[in-house]
Amino acid sequence: MGVSDFSERFIAFAVERQVIRFGEFKTKAGRLSPYFFNAGLFNTGAALATLCEFYADAIEAQAPPFDLLFGPAYKGIPLVAGIALTLARRGRDVPFAYNRKEAKDHGEGGVLVGADPQGKRVLIVDDVISAGTSVRESVVLLNQVQALPAGVVIALDRMERGQAELSATQEVTHQWGLPVCSVATLDHLVAHLARDSTQIETLGRVHAYRQQYGISTPAD
Repeated sequence: MGVSDFSERFIAFAVERQVIRFGEFKTKAGRLSPYFFNAGLFNTGAALATLCEFYADAIEAQAPPFDLLFGPAYKGIPLVAGIALTLARRGRDVPFAYNRKEAKDHGEGGVLVGADPQGKRVLIVDDVISAGTSVRESVVLLNQVQALPAGVVIALDRMERGQAELSATQEVTHQWGLPVCSVATLDHLVAHLARDSTQIETLGRVHAYRQQYGISTPAD
């Protein structure tokens, strides 16, 4: 199965679930986007299971070598658990961990829950990268416990500029030296719209938005 195969199926699934919606939406950067991606709407057991299958496809196809999965609170917690279950069913039993927003002052204490990441190569799991805040916080936390951040996997790469000319995902790679792999990119969303004759107007708006804010290639 090629990358484009699972990527295109993921986009179709996300549109069907209305996780990707079309209209006019203000992004964190204050831009008016013609589409919005809300991974929180993968909110049933079946939807989450299917999402994690797509993540596992992307990890197997693109991810750098890693020993442990890490999910930043809060969205990363169900993702990292679900992906670990999916990989285990495929024959790879990978430890995982996640963090609390606030340190626990009793019991085992601390902010980390799950497997000990010390000395391990860690793949960070997130839904999208907007400002890179979640990744930055994850890298700082992992460095504090002597773990080795190895890369990031996300659901959708919007392929639009971050603070300057690089995309938000490219900024993560540039700043932290971490490869970012994604289940799908804006290219796959555009291809999906182009195949639907009822979405000509939406496709035009996406092209215009991309012309204004986009970058030409996804993160390496």
